[in-house]
Amino acid sequence: MNGFQVRTDLALEARESIGDVKEELRGVRVEESYDEENDIRVTRVMIDTKNAAKELGKPMGTYITIEASALLETDEDYHREISEKLAKQLVEIIPDSQTEQSVLVVGLGNREVTADALGPHVTDNLFVTRHMVKEYGKMAYNKNKMHMVSSIEPGVTAKTGMEAAEIIKGIVEQTTPDVMIVIDALASRSTKRLNRTIQITNTGIQPGSGVGNHRNALTRESMGIPVIAIGVPTVVDAATIVADALGKEDLGLRSSFSELNNMYVTSKDIDAVIKRVSYTLSEGINIALELE
Repeated sequence: MNGFQVRTDLALEARESIGDVKEELRGVRVEESYDEENDIRVTRVMIDTKNAAKELGKPMGTYITIEASALLETDEDYHREISEKLAKQLVEIIPDSQTEQSVLVVGLGNREVTADALGPHVTDNLFVTRHMVKEYGKMAYNKNKMHMVSSIEPGVTAKTGMEAAEIIKGIVEQTTPDVMIVIDALASRSTKRLNRTIQITNTGIQPGSGVGNHRNALTRESMGIPVIAIGVPTVVDAATIVADALGKEDLGLRSSFSELNNMYVTSKDIDAVIKRVSYTLSEGINIALELE
């Protein structure tokens, strides 16, 4: 195969890639539900063993994928449905989500590169409360119970001279949040999931891994607190597109296009997509962090 490997950040795609070879992989559980009315599919992949994690190339943990074919549409009511689905999954995956906590939301990516600007745009629309609660208490919002939410856009190493993980680690040490939510743009191996899929995982994230640009990981082990990662695939590698177009599903045939493996493609309307999808994500996070 000449070392050619289709890159993907989605655990669901990693599971699908071995599906034809192994109908069942020990240590991997898959649960699926489908909202027919809204055409939203939620798939939960749970990797329980080290062997399964090695086979899939993903850390042990839970990966929730929300597939919404109309995520690209401008229908605000539909996007609200997706935000509510996202909020429900976040409430379930965040440890002690119904207990008051300090939550740090991190928007990874480069605001000047549209396909990589998802994280920064999500932080623009977050309901941040930490500063007000610390200054005036919860009654500033007429609440008896609420999370303290803060956010940061750490930028990229080329502009700051620092790894995002270094900046975030310093913030964690100074502000002592209980949990971290990290948002980043992802890479998919399938054009049908481009800008239409949301992945949520409790394993944290390694920024840039989908496009082969490995940076320091943001995980519970490195940060000292639970790290929930949310991502949307905004790019797909060019080799995959060419191979799929020619019907060459076999990876050995795909190796003919290995020279394209460092080229990534996004949609021509990615600026409008990022604006809509980032608002959908921020709304989902805001709903999930609103205690009753």
